[in-house]
Amino acid sequence: MDLNAPRPRAGRAGGWITGLPPRRSPALRLFCLPYVGGGAQVYEPWRPAFGEDVEVCAVELPGRQTRMRESPYTRLDALVGALASAIVDELDVPYALFGHSMGSLVAYELAHELRRRGAGEPCVLFVSAGPAPRVPRLLPPLHAAPEERVVARLAELGGLPQEILDEPELLRYFLPAIRADFEVIETYAYRPRQPLACPVVAFTGSDDEDLPPAGLAPWGEETTGRFDQYVLPGGHFFLRGSQDELLTLMRGALAPYTRSWRRFADA
Repeated sequence: MDLNAPRPRAGRAGGWITGLPPRRSPALRLFCLPYVGGGAQVYEPWRPAFGEDVEVCAVELPGRQTRMRESPYTRLDALVGALASAIVDELDVPYALFGHSMGSLVAYELAHELRRRGAGEPCVLFVSAGPAPRVPRLLPPLHAAPEERVVARLAELGGLPQEILDEPELLRYFLPAIRADFEVIETYAYRPRQPLACPVVAFTGSDDEDLPPAGLAPWGEETTGRFDQYVLPGGHFFLRGSQDELLTLMRGALAPYTRSWRRFADA
């Protein structure tokens, strides 16, 4: 059985996009990619913050939430290839990508894969709480580590609610996807290639020990376009406590690609 070949499912983009019904005629689509063990629901509340012009497309990876019965991916190439095939029909308007932690790596490789397929680059690539792909990862691998080590790391990062960490049976329900996500990261090998040309906007938390502010700079080497970096209050999951500041910065970066901005510029 190929664990990297989840069963197809009905729904938008084969189940990869969840949440509210699609907007009727967005100016662009913002695809949001989750962190280790995370699901699409974290991004669904973002939709009102972007107005009618921007459609927030929360990506649901196999092995969690609405896709719990599907096998999670353990290799990034397979994950990105399947995701690119699933969303290509959604690229009838300009698109942007946002990824947090592991999601930043997925977003980066997805941008390259979509460019390779002739679908064009994102109008903006947002990367959050994730080191640049060319930076070696020095942390000990966790995908095959004893459960207590995995749980300790999750508690350190703060990515799962304490009530899940405190319930072993409930935690074991989530562990297969969590281990698979760690394996995606830990087996990744960076491949130098032509840099992207799109703007890259990188974020980290002021107290994120995994990605201090100085660690954002290497992301600038992945594009020949504009590079901006921001440090927001909080730790690795600053996108919770600093959500308003994060969304304000994202709206600013996306504004030139919206109809309201173009109407203002033409006035």
